[in-house]
Parts: sequence; C-alpha cells; structure tokens
Amino acid sequence: MGKTKVLTIFGTRPEAIKMAPLIKEIQKNSGDFESIVCVTAQHREILDQVLELFDIKPDFDLNIMKNNQNLWSLTSDVLLKTKEVIEKVQPDVVLVHGDTTTSMAAALSAFYAKIPAGHVEAGLRTFDKYYPFPEEINRVFTDSLCTYHFAPTDKSCENLIKSQIPKEHIYKTGNTVIDALLYTVENHKEEVDGLEPDTNLKTILLTSHRRENFGEPIREICKAVLELVERNKNIRIVYPVHPNPNVRGPVYELLDKKERIHLIKPLEYAQFCTLMKQSHIILTDSGGVQEEAPSLGKPVLVLRDTTERPEAIEYGTVKLVGTDKNKIISAVQVLLDDDDEYKKMAESVNPYGDGLASKRIVEVLKKVK
Repeated sequence: MGKTKVLTIFGTRPEAIKMAPLIKEIQKNSGDFESIVCVTAQHREILDQVLELFDIKPDFDLNIMKNNQNLWSLTSDVLLKTKEVIEKVQPDVVLVHGDTTTSMAAALSAFYAKIPAGHVEAGLRTFDKYYPFPEEINRVFTDSLCTYHFAPTDKSCENLIKSQIPKEHIYKTGNTVIDALLYTVENHKEEVDGLEPDTNLKTILLTSHRRENFGEPIREICKAVLELVERNKNIRIVYPVHPNPNVRGPVYELLDKKERIHLIKPLEYAQFCTLMKQSHIILTDSGGVQEEAPSLGKPVLVLRDTTERPEAIEYGTVKLVGTDKNKIISAVQVLLDDDDEYKKMAESVNPYGDGLASKRIVEVLKKVK
C-alpha cells in the first residue's frame, strides 16, 4: 500500500502556529505519509514569519490577500483556488484548522471533491452564530463538512456529539498550540526588539484585535489601560498593535506616547512567546493566548463576553471580563493586590494539552488511511 497523501491547507498566522507542529510530525513519518502544504496567505507577512520559524516551505502559495478584502471575495477566492490544488494533488485527506474563512472554504472544497477532511481543533462553540463573527459559523460549518474531528478537550468532544457528529469520528487529542508553544519556548528564546526587561515593573501584556471589539469596545479597553497605569506605578503595559486600521486608529489615538505604555509592532511568534513568559498578567481577546498562557503560569483576563474555550474558566486559569472599563480595572487590580488570588490562577492546570497532540493526530491518520 502506498503512502497517504496529506494536503494541509491554512492561511492565517494562528493557523500556521497550530498546524506547524502537526506538519513536522507528518513529515517525520515519511514512510507512511506524503506531506503537501498549501497556504492561502489570508494573512501574508505575519504568516511568513511562522513558516520561517518552523522551517516549513509550502508546496502551494495562493497569495490571496488583498487590500480591503471582504468575506465574500475571500471565501470565493479560497474555494476556487483550493479546487485547483486539490485537482492537481489528488490527496487522500485534507487537513484544515479552526475557525477561519480559509478553513471553512477549504473544507467545502474538499467536500465538493469527495475527499475526506480532518478538522484540527474541532468542536469549539459559543452557540451564538454572530459571536464571534464569522468564526462561530465557520467552525460549525467546517465540523459538518469534515470526516475526522480532532478535538482538544472533553468539552469540545461533547459539542461535536451534540452536533450529531458520529462518535467514531471524534478523537480527543489536546491542542496542537501547546506543542508549538513548548517547542518554541525551548528552542527559540528571542527577546523583543526595543523592549528592555525591567525588573522594577510588572509587565501586563495586552492583545486585542477581534472584529467584535472594533469601535467602542476597544476604546473602553484603552481607557481601562490608562487608568490602571495611573493607579499603579509599578506596572507597564505592552501592546503589540494589530495593523488593522480599526484597531490601530483608536489605540494610537488614546495610548500613544503615554508613560509606561509601550505600543509595539506585531511580534514574530518566538518573540511573543518570550513576552508571554516575561509577563505578570495577560489581557487578551485571542483564543490561542487563552490556551497558551496557562502553560507558562500566567493568569489570563479575556476581553470578551463569551468564549468558545470554557475549559480554562472552569479550571481557573482564565477569567472573562468583557470590555467594560470598570470590570477590566477591577479584575486586574485584584490580581495585582491579592497574591493568593494571583497564585490560584497562575498555578492552575492547563486543560488544553501536554504537547503531544500532533503525535496523537498522526497515529489516528495511520489507522484510518
């Protein structure tokens, strides 16, 4: 029996981070698999940084990123261009990740070609189709299209069963983002350019870029940050600012050139891992950071009203605080003032994995090929 052709398709930086260790594991098992990598480049520059870090050279680069791209054009571009790749490669299985437009459209493309697809990070849900938008529908649709479902936690497995996915097609694997994080922290200790470590100040890392926080929510976040810095002379805020004008505009308007607030460019993944490790508290609306930071012993306050990652809340590593200024300030102040509360969050168990998710997925692919 010949090798199984595995076509991996992804397009954004978070997808690349989470798929990279899986691709490397597939490549290690070259006796069983032929690995073909396709990037849509839904993100361009920040995607390329991750590919370079993990030494992944795509076989196909669709380069679909355009200025002012909308969901209609993005979906059609991914669908039509992945059709060409699938027809050329004739894979045995297609792997997609998470909740992006790339993942959803690529899974649909595989479905149209009657080729089984595997969904890495399957089963995440908020059960509100407009929150987050469009990610919630992307992941629900992707789950419905795929044959193999690689779920990170018990909760995500339960969600798949509720969605009428056959149990025999659901595999609890842990999350590949932990594989990527542990590898990077161990092998790529890169300092952040222009940001000197300061042992006299506690670093609060802030990231906010999600669509649902555009407008007034991100302004509320910025106002909270201003007040926290004014109240606490022993902290500094470090904010890698996403280039999207909906983020960059209000952030620079409200926070630029403020004392102990450092607005920096988006970081390469290895630098971001270093910054997470050096931070005292993390404020974020990122799904990946909710999963990663607990492995580094960092309390995470989530700048959203709901999350498709409730496990970390149940385990105590993460708290939902939303985007109300006063709620953000109150939650951060508790962690700054109460050592017991801080320790409780920092020392909780990470429910998202042990760094072996990629190996588990490859073992499943060996059995079903």
